[in-house]
Amino acid sequence: MHKLASVSRSSLTAFAVAAGLGSALGFSAVAAGSATTPSTPVPQGFVGMVVDEPTWPDPFVDIAKQLDVMVASGVQTIRVVFDWSRIQPYRSWSQVPADAKSEFVDIGGIPTNFSSLDQLVGLTSQHGMTVLPVILNAPRWDGQTYKGGILAIPRSPAPYAAFAKALVRRYGPGGSFWASYPYSPRVPIRMWQIWNEPNITAFWPQQPYYARYVALLRAAHAAIKSADPTAKVVLAGMPNYSWFELERIYKFKGARSLFDVVSLHPYTQTPQGVITILNYVRTVMNQAGDSAKPILADEISWPSSLGKTSHNTGYDFATTEAGQARNLGKLLPMLVRDRVRLGLAGFYYYDWMGLERPNYLAFDFAGLFRVSGGEFVAKPAYSVFRSDALAMEGCRAKGPLATDCQK
Repeated sequence: MHKLASVSRSSLTAFAVAAGLGSALGFSAVAAGSATTPSTPVPQGFVGMVVDEPTWPDPFVDIAKQLDVMVASGVQTIRVVFDWSRIQPYRSWSQVPADAKSEFVDIGGIPTNFSSLDQLVGLTSQHGMTVLPVILNAPRWDGQTYKGGILAIPRSPAPYAAFAKALVRRYGPGGSFWASYPYSPRVPIRMWQIWNEPNITAFWPQQPYYARYVALLRAAHAAIKSADPTAKVVLAGMPNYSWFELERIYKFKGARSLFDVVSLHPYTQTPQGVITILNYVRTVMNQAGDSAKPILADEISWPSSLGKTSHNTGYDFATTEAGQARNLGKLLPMLVRDRVRLGLAGFYYYDWMGLERPNYLAFDFAGLFRVSGGEFVAKPAYSVFRSDALAMEGCRAKGPLATDCQK
């Protein structure tokens, strides 16, 4: 329902802006990188993967098996949607169907169903993986919908902030989930992302978004920090002219203190273009006095949709499966090379698996895997990702945990 990139790219505005990025910034192709081991391996948590539908949540997919493959491929952290509308669909207990009440617990008077999140957080912890949740989509009882949007935005910040606080109290350090968790290791959630791509109409249909989003960020920051002062609040990832968006957010009084990590979605035609966008964002951060704050490239990708869908029209970074693999192979060594200079804490590839159907959204073709005959089938980009990820971690292979590195 809420595919992080394929849905966000459904906005015609996003298509139009992205179309001009390659030429406007003068991006050019660079020589192919190599999967050589860096002199110093990247820090744990640098290599990430966006995991969404149809991989999760989907009752017909063995998510534990997919996490096994991810760990073996060098994935150390995953970025997933924590859909508020699914976890707290009812405002009061009187609205909950009688045969479903046992599935809910009471959180500040709100019926709350943590079961799907419990499963995922438990499995990722068993694999030694960290999780970056993206908290979005207001339930009907607190949501406002607008033409052009595919999510409901909160009517006011307080209920969203209360939900964020409930998540921290369950899955953060010392959270209630861990009290009955029987396995080792325990990997609590320590970073929380506030919404996704509010500069895109599909995700925040009431534009301009700045004032209302900053108010939401302010409330969520206070709530999260009250539950876990050590938690890191991550700014919503921004595509397109992300450095301009960040400049505008900085103009709001006190906004700089409301996030610990800046994130962006540097979609563009060439690998060098990704580095150029990261440079622009770092320059804006340094000028704002945030040189010490890290950056996450929380969505990077090239959809292998060229010739497979009419939805490519409007931007210029769709490619073939061979082009997807080639671009990824060029970019990943560049991220390692420049990570210290850029203050890059990590990246997340979008995404693990795409539901590729003729003439559907281009980003449905962005996955490292496709489904064929009910099975996950690796595309050429997968072997590139695995080789480069293991190389940047300095590992010949991985053990059963994301933290296990076999030299």
